Amino acid sequence: MKKTLFVLAGTALALSAQAGNGCVDVRLSASSPVLRGDVDVSVNVAVTNTCRHPVQVLSWQLPSDDGIDNAKFQIERDGQRVAYHGPIVKRAPAQDKDHIKLDAGATLNYTLELTSDYDLSQNGRYAVRYTAQGHGKSATLSSDTLYLWLEGRSAKLGSAAKAPDTGVTPAAGSISYTGRCSATQKTTLASAVTAATNYTVESTNYLSAMSGATPRYTTWFGAYSSANRATALDHFTKARNAFQTAALTLDCSCKKSGTFAYVYPNQPYKIYLCGAFWNGPMTGTDSKAGTLVHEMMHFTVIAGTDDWAYGQTNAKNLAISDPIKALNNSDNHEYFAENTPFQN
Repeated sequence: MKKTLFVLAGTALALSAQAGNGCVDVRLSASSPVLRGDVDVSVNVAVTNTCRHPVQVLSWQLPSDDGIDNAKFQIERDGQRVAYHGPIVKRAPAQDKDHIKLDAGATLNYTLELTSDYDLSQNGRYAVRYTAQGHGKSATLSSDTLYLWLEGRSAKLGSAAKAPDTGVTPAAGSISYTGRCSATQKTTLASAVTAATNYTVESTNYLSAMSGATPRYTTWFGAYSSANRATALDHFTKARNAFQTAALTLDCSCKKSGTFAYVYPNQPYKIYLCGAFWNGPMTGTDSKAGTLVHEMMHFTVIAGTDDWAYGQTNAKNLAISDPIKALNNSDNHEYFAENTPFQN
């Protein structure tokens, strides 16, 4: 997703939608409500501190400077959610350095091009909303809905919003390495794949044998039902099969210390490993093996999960409050597989 950043007091454009969350107000705008032809679709995002004192905003909730981002827009075409083709990121816990100070009355202005990450190939009425999930003390940032009408689009654009093809075509059941992985990194990754495979095999066996609620299941997936158990089992079965038989590509090019890994959901089975990945244990909480399980679940051919909540505490709370969403959250799958501390 292309991004232009300005830090200034911005003026609203012709068409806008805004919503506040505490001190932080988020506004979307566009130069025109109607776009014709196979053109890029850009929107402006203005993030304003409306209070009389400085506030801290988690940098993850703002458009990324490095192109490694999660889906921060919810976009629907004629009432149907459009596909997101961009990366989905697993991050390390937030630290002080991950926050940005926003002075009283200050505005961060971004211009974002959407067609590189979202399928806007069809004609129709698009509802665009900015929603960046909160983490820890940071509340969710969200805007009101901005409506755009796209006309004269070509369906061929639907396949263009994907990351570049690397040209790597590994054999089934193999591991290929890209991004200049060192010999030590390759050895580590091979061990991590083995451990991740073992996690998914054990999780599949565990879920297959279940006949009712267990502490381990309810901790990570909430109130038990046979339908929900079947969903979890389907996810882990597909992940197990992928680890055992699919052609995996592991990329070492990402160096960001605050990020574990990311994937493009519609590009199985390539996983980009980042700085925080190498610092984790091989198994256990937030481990290398668990991270691979987490990322595998993001692929649409496996489970198509999102990142609704990060960390064990937030994942546990999500399981209690919304079991369906927990079944759509990658960290809940990772922590179920890691099972640390151990639960029956």
